[in-house]
Order: sequence, then C-alpha cells, then structure tokens
Amino acid sequence: MNLYIHSYSGNRLLTWDVLKLTTTCESKAHDEMAFVTSHLATLCTSVSVAPAHVLDATRRTLVDTIGAAAAGAATKAGKASLIGAPLVWGGGDCSIWFSRRRSTAAGAAFVNATFAAALDLDDGHRLASGHPAAAIVPSVLACAEHSGAGAVAILTAIALGYEVAVRVSGSRDIDALRTTDSGLWCGYGVAAATAWLCGLSADIMSHALAITGQTSTSQPATGFTRIGHTVKEGIPWATANGIQAVMLAKAGHRGPTDILDDTDIYDRERLVGSLNDAWAIEGAYFKLYSCCRWAHAAIDGALALQVRMSLRGREIDTILVETFERALSLPNVPDPSTSEAAQYSIPFCVALALVHGEQALLPLKEEHLGDASVIALARRIKLVSSRNYEHAFPASTPARVTIVGKGLIEQQEVLSPRGEPLSPLAPAMFEAKFRALTKKSPVDGKQAEALLEAASRFGIDRGSSDLYSALSVYNA
Repeated sequence: MNLYIHSYSGNRLLTWDVLKLTTTCESKAHDEMAFVTSHLATLCTSVSVAPAHVLDATRRTLVDTIGAAAAGAATKAGKASLIGAPLVWGGGDCSIWFSRRRSTAAGAAFVNATFAAALDLDDGHRLASGHPAAAIVPSVLACAEHSGAGAVAILTAIALGYEVAVRVSGSRDIDALRTTDSGLWCGYGVAAATAWLCGLSADIMSHALAITGQTSTSQPATGFTRIGHTVKEGIPWATANGIQAVMLAKAGHRGPTDILDDTDIYDRERLVGSLNDAWAIEGAYFKLYSCCRWAHAAIDGALALQVRMSLRGREIDTILVETFERALSLPNVPDPSTSEAAQYSIPFCVALALVHGEQALLPLKEEHLGDASVIALARRIKLVSSRNYEHAFPASTPARVTIVGKGLIEQQEVLSPRGEPLSPLAPAMFEAKFRALTKKSPVDGKQAEALLEAASRFGIDRGSSDLYSALSVYNA
C-alpha cells in the first residue's frame, strides 16, 4: 500500500516521499517496527547532520528563543524557577542561563524553558498550534553541555526534535481537543532531540518517546480557569520530563510504544513520512507581541487602523474584533491582574498597543496592569466569532477589526499576522527584537551583542564554548 503524506507548513504544501508499507495490518500488531514511535525514532537515527538550509532556519529559532528567554529571566515565573529548580533537582554541570548557577540537565532545562516561555514571545508553528522551541532549545543545550556536543550536532538535534514535536501535535484533530497546550506534546520533541544527541538506539528512543507521552502534563484547568498562572502551557514541566524519560529509557524503563497508534487521536499519515527538502522548523512563526498568537492579527489590524484614522486611544468609541471561534476560549478579561492573564486577553493587548504603542508588548510590562486608560478601552472592545473564519484555525489565525471613532468607521482584515512564513520578519527585525528583549534582561548591552553574535553565527564561525560563555555572563 502506498501512502502519500501531505502537511501544510508555512506558505507551502509539503509532499513527503512515498512511504511503502509492506507489512500487513495483522503483522503490525506484533511488530514494534510498525509502531509510530519506532518510525519516528528510526527517522531521527537515520540522520547524521541536517541540511544547510535547515541549519540556517534552526539558527533563527535559536536566536529568537534566547532573546525571549533573556527577558523572561526577569519575570516572576523565571525567578521562581531559578530558586525552586535546584531544590528539586539539586546541583549539576549544566548552566542556568544568565546566571552563575548550575543544575542537572533536567533542572537547568526546566529553568531555561521557563525563561523562554514566560512572556509568550517564543516561536510557534501553525501545524502544531503551539510552541516547540521553548522546550527543545533549552533541553538540547543542557544535554549538549553535559555531553560536550558540537554546534552542528546541537542544531541538528534541535531541528529533529522540532520535527517530531510538530508531527505529533499536527497529527491530532485540533478541533476535537479540549486544549492545544504545548506541554501535552512538546516533550516528544525533547525526548527525540536529546536521545539523538546522546547517540541512543532507535529502540531506546522509541521507549523514551512512549514514556514521555504517557507521563506528559494533563493541563486540566486550561479552558476553564480564568486565573492567570505561571504554569501556563506546562512547557517547562514537559521539558524536564522529556529529558528524564530519555534517562529512564536508557536505564531500562519501557513505555507503551504504540501510544501514537491510536487512530481515534492521531492521523498516522501525518506522522510517518520521510524527511523531505523542507523540515518543520523552516515553517516556524515568530512573535512581535508578548501575548497569545491568537491576538496578533487583531493587534496588527487595530494598529493599522489607528494610523489610517489618526486616532488616539481615548478617541476610539468602539472596536469590533471578528475572529475564529477558538480565540474566544481564551479568558479575555479586560482588566487582568497578572502578566499571564494579560497574555491571554485579546481586548487588553489590543487596547495596550493602541494606548501605549506596540513597543508596550515587547515585552508586556507589569507596570501597565491596572492602567485605567487601557482597561477603559479594553472594555469597549467586543469579540465575536466569524463564519468567514470557521475553518481557518489552526492553519491561520485571522481577524477583521472595525474601529469607530471621531465620526469615522473603518475596517482592516489581517489573514496572516507579522512573523508568519507568509509575512516573514526581515533579519533586521530579528535583531531589533533580540535587542529590545535583552534590554529587559539581566545582561547588559555589550554582553547582549556577544550573545547575538554567538547564536546567529553558531556552527559557522562560532562554537559551543562561545555560546555557553555568552549565556553564562550577566550584569550582576
């Protein structure tokens, strides 16, 4: 039987190579090589180094993740993990970024993943409906520091982990899920990446994947709670769990290796394709606003209208945001009391950008919580689902914004917010974002430039020692 496997990634349709399945349905039940975890593990272990264009894409993700983490290190969540993780995992030989502290690979990766995810500025992927890099980059760098892996191996591991994570998440029927939280699936990418980096066999890697999936976060409050909290999507927990699953599989633990073969949940055809010229990491999107991606089209549209209509925030009478149904499942409170609650409020973030400019969202600052002018405008914003976008998500996150003010009424539709593969960021914008975020971090300007150089030239003329050195310095 021949299966033709298609998946949308960024602005192009990827057609993976034909995969000829010669085993029968009966033999699959008894042959572990037919299990999806084994296919994914074999796929990863067959790769010695990622192609040059994939390494280039991975460098962009590396730079973006480290920039987000630099600002995230100054958050309450980041500080709590910095204090708490050593109490859980103890000391070790892996660096906790922007500090002199060290922990085990799992402990350091937990803290660094907290940094990366804290401000909701980490990258994402449309097919996955979430954030792979905030888990995979910290885990690979922690394990590579322990093992002494080189720059190209690190980049290849990140790209492979990204591939596995996106495939697992994208193989599910997103519309049928209670939550798309990244902690439910990003651990698969962590396990694949770190197992590959450690040179483990496909058999051990398949069990690590199975253990990771079986013990992943459940995120039971998502979709119900209206309380902003620092657990968020569970990314740091999934990160540490993925590393621990690899260690346990290597020690002899065994997982349910058919975990991804449940056809009620996973589409096998999206999981078991060969690697084509385009890898998942090349379809990543990047964020300019410190909030849920589902708000970005509305922010882009509102800012465009503000310029066109020459309106100040207080001159706006009402705003109507028409968007896809899933966006209405966010808490969307107009007066959030925490930064995390603000990140999941489309009205608040749109209002904040209109009152204080888009720079107020790079990153979102606690000083704006309780801002009377922002809250007043947020209360004048109405969210509705549009039939025009009924089938848009997860392939896109569009919005149409209508603003009424000063006797004027204007509309702006945004189908693809800035930073998507269809609307990519220029290299200068990546650097501007990085510099803006490191200004809000423990590193000073000189150190930030050294870090940008080490990450953007990683595997070209900068190596592992350059990157780890830059990550460890800080302005104390």
